Amino acid sequence: MPTDTFRFNHFVDCNMASAWVGDTFRIFPGKYGEDPVWGHALDLKYAEGVSPDEVFSTPTSQYKAPKMPLNAPTGEPGLHGAVWFESVYQDSNDPSGKTLYALYHNENYPETLPFNPKTGEGYIDKNWPLGLTDRITPAAVPRIGIMKSRDGGKSWENRGIILEDLQDRMILKPFNTSKTFAGGVGDPSAVASGDYLYIFYGEYGYPGKFDEKKYDPQKEWAGQCISVARIALKDLDAPYGKVSRWNGTDFSASWNGIGQPISALQISKDQGGGPASSPKGGFHWGPSVSWNTYLNAWVMLMGHVQGQSWVGDKVYISFNTELNLANATNKWTKPRLLVHKPGRTLWYPSLQPLNDKQQIQERYTSMKLGKVARLFYKFADEGRYLSEYTIQFDLTITK
Repeated sequence: MPTDTFRFNHFVDCNMASAWVGDTFRIFPGKYGEDPVWGHALDLKYAEGVSPDEVFSTPTSQYKAPKMPLNAPTGEPGLHGAVWFESVYQDSNDPSGKTLYALYHNENYPETLPFNPKTGEGYIDKNWPLGLTDRITPAAVPRIGIMKSRDGGKSWENRGIILEDLQDRMILKPFNTSKTFAGGVGDPSAVASGDYLYIFYGEYGYPGKFDEKKYDPQKEWAGQCISVARIALKDLDAPYGKVSRWNGTDFSASWNGIGQPISALQISKDQGGGPASSPKGGFHWGPSVSWNTYLNAWVMLMGHVQGQSWVGDKVYISFNTELNLANATNKWTKPRLLVHKPGRTLWYPSLQPLNDKQQIQERYTSMKLGKVARLFYKFADEGRYLSEYTIQFDLTITK
């Protein structure tokens, strides 16, 4: 349903994470950390207020910077590269609501994370593909990690990387010409179901060891798109090695191994699908998942890449009516077109609560919503994050 344009006032380049801490609604947009291509960033901040509209209307000057862990020196253990908070899980065992876990998207390059033969971590600057800028700059590699806050998001401590693709799965020259990523996993959205936190993310690596002489674009496509992994809630404080990826049948693939994407969300070749390393490859990415109390179903929004440099002018939606996600990975519906803005580039769609008394009482966030929600996305070609629509779900519509 079209609305007056609701313009967001702060830098956004990720899923919009939100949480209620007591009677205070908080959001955590922005970017933090070292980045040799785009420059060091201190834009990861938070805004707070008593209602969603108040918070989303906050002027940039009123955002607050949380205390963040410092980047570690190159070659030493610790936080490397830049991070974006994409999803926030609130510990249900803390009645104060102040214990938060942020799932972060972490980007590195061979310069910030050089290859370590002892651990297998890091990247080798050889035949490395080009990145997103118009200059001759390297492609980034995303990973996914967790940070913890004990004070409602005012300060954070790094708990480390929980999902990554290693060097031998990077897709290199001359095949990787998409100006997206060299490989890796990123853009996560996490929701709790049962005793687990389920992490939906984009898979951009090769599903096996990349070999220039044996490279198969069909094999690459078969291992990419939106994937899912999970971690037990009890392991969030010490998450290293505790995440398991979906392998097509169950959650038994390792955290840095080879899993399988959610097959229902892949785009077939005859419908324009293709590998992420190709400028002609089409794939869904950037999932944003929420539980809908009206539908009694999970709702997933996602972007759609249809050209080089993450170009895509559509947003899609999918549903899953199984409450327990342990038994529901293969039960997502085929994505349906939700928004089309011809000629524009749409990134990071998310649903957010409205300035409604009942929604405020129910403490709705980007992870829990009802019959009506506000739709946000980023016009990446302009750098603006805004809402032009609300969404009303209707169980009486079956077509």
